[in-house]
Amino acid sequence: MAIVVNKSIPEFESNATGGIRVSHTSHLGQVVILYFYPKDNTPGCTTEAMEFRDKYKDFVKAGAIVFGVSRDNMRSHDEFKQKLELPFELIADTEEKMCHMFGVVKNKIMYGKKVKGIERSTFLIGADGVLKEEWRGLKVPGHVEEVLAAVKALKKAPAMA
Repeated sequence: MAIVVNKSIPEFESNATGGIRVSHTSHLGQVVILYFYPKDNTPGCTTEAMEFRDKYKDFVKAGAIVFGVSRDNMRSHDEFKQKLELPFELIADTEEKMCHMFGVVKNKIMYGKKVKGIERSTFLIGADGVLKEEWRGLKVPGHVEEVLAAVKALKKAPAMA
């Protein structure tokens, strides 16, 4: 099932660092940011994680919770989280279930070879479990500010009856 803006996100359940389980209903009542990234400890992913880290208090203040998602295993995530002092949890999608559900698995060319990789993407899910906005194939610079602005705009938007 594909995810579509202005529709509820489909059922999913995954493990995250900190020993928590994240599902389509685990954070109802909160705005959720899911950002998908290719790999722990790579330059772009490190920069993106640090930008979310540096703005984390602003996201919390705006009523949002942030999760990073990649195909890395829990041990890799725990080390990455500790090294960068990330205040948010990372979801280990080792079986690519969430990656496929959100449609972020793409064919890429790396060093002249075709590989399946994760397209850097961010999804903004409203407190009602509905996908409000998505960013796909994004560039890291300025992206976190854009997501934060969208979260703040969500707070100002009148509730639809």
